[in-house]
Amino acid sequence: MERKTVKLQGLNIDTFNFEDALNYASSISGQVVTINPEMIDNAVNNQDLANIINNAELVIPDGIGVQLGLKILGYNVKRIAGIEFSHQMIKRCAENSQSIALIGAKAEVVNKAKEEIQKEFNNLYITYVHDGYFEDDAKIIDEIKIRQPRLVLCALGSPKQEEFIFKAKNLLPESLFIGVGGSFDVWSGSVQRAPKLYQKLGLEWLYRTIKEPKRFKRIFPTLPLFVLKVLKEKFIPRGV
Repeated sequence: MERKTVKLQGLNIDTFNFEDALNYASSISGQVVTINPEMIDNAVNNQDLANIINNAELVIPDGIGVQLGLKILGYNVKRIAGIEFSHQMIKRCAENSQSIALIGAKAEVVNKAKEEIQKEFNNLYITYVHDGYFEDDAKIIDEIKIRQPRLVLCALGSPKQEEFIFKAKNLLPESLFIGVGGSFDVWSGSVQRAPKLYQKLGLEWLYRTIKEPKRFKRIFPTLPLFVLKVLKEKFIPRGV
């Protein structure tokens, strides 16, 4: 399957639909970035992060803001929710007797997430679990190498998870790494996912903000400023 990307704020984003993205990811190893407006904003001001994203093996538009930005630029690319994408990749690993690793969040959260995932997929091999509170990346990578998991889900927050995966992927050439943000919180039951209507409309961020008002400063003004930057990208060529 051939990969096709488009540019948004100088970053490569894949144009696969959900099913094609799953099929493509199942055939490769390396890094999957689940990109959102906040990450794009950080990458615009962080060249190292931008380079990591542009060297990723797959970049899926996780967030209605990215879908809107691409729409403004004339690209009809549908949002792919990272949590659903990761869940389906776990399912495929279970069906194919492939092992996975979970890295990130608090110890009690990641261990509970492991327990709940194992309940859902009885045949799944979860061969490595570690919380996100570590400083020695090399030690963790060495421990993962011993297990050789097919899928490694990293919930370290951005950009830490992208930086960690970028270091690790060349040392585990058979593994697929996905940055999953707050997915462990949801899978463990620590955080309730938005109702189906919010999910369908791509407004999970709004639901989370209503439930956790402290997130407001993080979302705003990032989202409206992101839209303004994309409009500028559309009407004012780079370098002008």
